[in-house]
Amino acid sequence: MNDEPVRVAYRIEDLSHHSGATVRTIRAYQDRGLLPRPERRGRANVYADAHLARLRQIADLLDRGYTLASIKELLEAWDAGRGLGGILGLVAEVDGPWTDEEAVRMSRAELDERFGGRPDDAAVAEAVELGVLERVPGAGEVYLVPSPQELAVELYAAGVPLSAISGHLRELRGKVEHIAARFLEFTTEHVFARYLGEHPPSDAEAAEAASLVRRLRPLAQQTVDAELARAMRLFATRHLRERLGAGPSQDPGDETRSVQLPVTTMRAVETLVGSAQVAAFVAAAVEREVQARTLDHLTSNYNNHNVVGETP
Repeated sequence: MNDEPVRVAYRIEDLSHHSGATVRTIRAYQDRGLLPRPERRGRANVYADAHLARLRQIADLLDRGYTLASIKELLEAWDAGRGLGGILGLVAEVDGPWTDEEAVRMSRAELDERFGGRPDDAAVAEAVELGVLERVPGAGEVYLVPSPQELAVELYAAGVPLSAISGHLRELRGKVEHIAARFLEFTTEHVFARYLGEHPPSDAEAAEAASLVRRLRPLAQQTVDAELARAMRLFATRHLRERLGAGPSQDPGDETRSVQLPVTTMRAVETLVGSAQVAAFVAAAVEREVQARTLDHLTSNYNNHNVVGETP
């Protein structure tokens, strides 16, 4: 009895059908060295299961956001015996959920009921645009809610209009994305730089990096939660005191006030001192001008007094 595995042979059209890649794409991958050349049998090019597996790996890495140049380097490392297990494990760790919150499905009727029972097509469309809701293909008026907390049902029940909630979320998202980018830059510089050299990390290095991601993943949210709690207490207390007529909770000299400045002025100051120092520079310049005028006023008063007191 012959126990040797059966080798499947594919024409390029068959390979395209099974992999989902077009014939043109398969040939382009061959030209770029991403896909091994087929075996020549007579006048036909024949592909094997290894080609199909490679195409599926490429598709998976593309879906994860890798460029073709990066994929080629990873595959070359794999072909050299370094393995892709560690790399894919690291990718899966980063791509995995960053919260314990579980997504839920809701029908349009359930959504309308949660928000007062009155249909609001504009609000639903905006929620889809923001990613708060995702349409479930082929399910009619059914939506996936990736983060039920972002529906902000309690805010709506407290009287906040849906349009205001959406606007608040847009503003908040931009600021939170800035915080996330800064945290990523910080950890990359001080923690992950050693894994991101010219060549892909080994399996052991990738596994170590994945372990670090697991350990550090909650840290960003914990830090933001703690800082948000501190800031909310500070500003909520100050706001309440002012509203109840108890006066400001800080020295009036420490208060700030927004001032509109021409764009050209702002750009000139940023060129001089950098964007992070604009406020300090403007404050110092104003303070210097005030002090100069005070000195001029004192000098003028003294001179006028002496002139008046002179005997002709």
